[in-house]
Amino acid sequence: MRKMSWVFLRDLLSGVNKYSTGIGRIWVAVVFLFRLLLYVAAAENIWKHEHDEFECNIKQPGCENVCFDHFFPVSHIRFWALQLIMVSTPSLLVVFHVAYRENREKHHNQKLYKNPGKTDGGLLCTYLISLILKTGLEIFFLVLFYKLYNGFKIPHLVKCDIKPCPNIVDCYISKPTEKMIFLYFLVATSCLCIVLNLSELSYLMFKYSTKCYLKRHVKKQQGSKGNCCESELIRHNRAAAAGRLHNSSSSLPLNMQDEHEKHSPLT
Repeated sequence: MRKMSWVFLRDLLSGVNKYSTGIGRIWVAVVFLFRLLLYVAAAENIWKHEHDEFECNIKQPGCENVCFDHFFPVSHIRFWALQLIMVSTPSLLVVFHVAYRENREKHHNQKLYKNPGKTDGGLLCTYLISLILKTGLEIFFLVLFYKLYNGFKIPHLVKCDIKPCPNIVDCYISKPTEKMIFLYFLVATSCLCIVLNLSELSYLMFKYSTKCYLKRHVKKQQGSKGNCCESELIRHNRAAAAGRLHNSSSSLPLNMQDEHEKHSPLT
């Protein structure tokens, strides 16, 4: 079942990669190589027996379990699995939107989009929303981890005085240095994903705002040229009308020209 979940996540990331920008493809590579593969290949084995390897210097029944639950309220490995799934889920919005476009074209039996997978219009908004959600979830899980474990550290020794422990008990965590290295690496990749998401969000907003500005500027230029041509045409028509009127009056006899100038609207 777990293997099927990771295969589905891998297929999801591969599908999103088709509709991503260059920065988005880097994000997919980081998630797939440095988070998914690292989780499956190494981290899962390191924290696999964390409860069994947690030892206290007293054998009071229930004391060891209570201390472990206090210092590890959520298993690290399950926490990261949930984080990895949640930060990848918003990418489904983009996949569903592209599928909606393709089904709409099939339903109407005509070409409605130049390219259903091109990030423009409504799909651009969906893509931006997915970036915001991914960034928000990454930050949320980092803050939650910090609150749950009182920082990003794995201590060698923890002291516990929770009942049913009779007094202050020393408890030891196995392989703390190894776990610390992987913890720092996973936190660093999470921060890198946040930076990539914010960079892609800024890039897309700048790109399409510049594109909209240029379109408006071109329309204004075309409108001003049209007004200039229209006023020039009006002046030309007025000049032509005045010329025809002058020619017609000059061809009349002198006495009729005087009479015509009297009744001419230009005089």
